[in-house]
Formats: sequence, C-alpha cells, structure tokens
Amino acid sequence: MTEKTHPAVEANKNSIKYAMEGNKEAWLALYADDAVVNDPVGKSPMDPSGEGHVGKAAIEQFWDMAIGPATLEIRVDKRWISGDSCCCVAQVARNDLGDGKYTETDMLCIYEVNEQGLLTRMSAHWDWDEISAQLEKLGLA
Repeated sequence: MTEKTHPAVEANKNSIKYAMEGNKEAWLALYADDAVVNDPVGKSPMDPSGEGHVGKAAIEQFWDMAIGPATLEIRVDKRWISGDSCCCVAQVARNDLGDGKYTETDMLCIYEVNEQGLLTRMSAHWDWDEISAQLEKLGLA
C-alpha cells in the first residue's frame, strides 16, 4: 500500500527529521501557538500534571529538557491516517547516550494538524517505567 501525502504525515516526518537533526527552530515552527505535546501521555517526571506541554513556550521548554540534549534515531514502521490525524504505529526512538549505551522506546504516536498543516497536538504513548528501568540497568538512574 502506498502511503498518501497527508498534512499530519508530513508533520510527523518533519518532526522526526528536525528532532534527529537537533533543529529546534524548524521543529517548533511545526506547532500551532496553542498546541499541546503529551510525551509521554499521562503523568511523568517530565509532565507531573499529566496535562501536557501547552503552548509554544511550554513546548520549547519540553524541547530543551527532552529532545535538545538527546541524540535520537527515530523510525516509524507504519502510519495510519484518519481525519486530521496520523497515528504512527511501532514508532521507535533510540537515544544514544554515548560509550555504547542507549535507551530504546517503543511508542504509538498521534500527530494532529489544523487546516494550515500545523500541529495542534502530539501524543506519544510510551512506558516511562520501562525507560527508567533501562537507565537504571545502565547505571544512569
């Protein structure tokens, strides 16, 4: 099946590209001013309220805390399109921590866009406890 060009697919591909390149400005430009990033969905040390990072300033702080310092390799095995959304099934993020150490996170991510093709919400479903266990096993937690 050929993947259709869809604004949410393009936003997902660009988000991954810019995150892997470390291009903060281009990554932030993908988001609407009132967008929400839930990464991961629910409460975590990165989002104690569980309500997400709301608005560009909060999303920029999320970048500075989580994406900017990381050396990421992200792949998506399959994308499903529905309405204004793209669901990325079996998205995997590998963070190279140096010295042969890395974490690897299996995710299901949903990218929602508005009529202008800007992201209004990005929801990444992954297990915080699994990453904590990986970091602990590496002696980094």
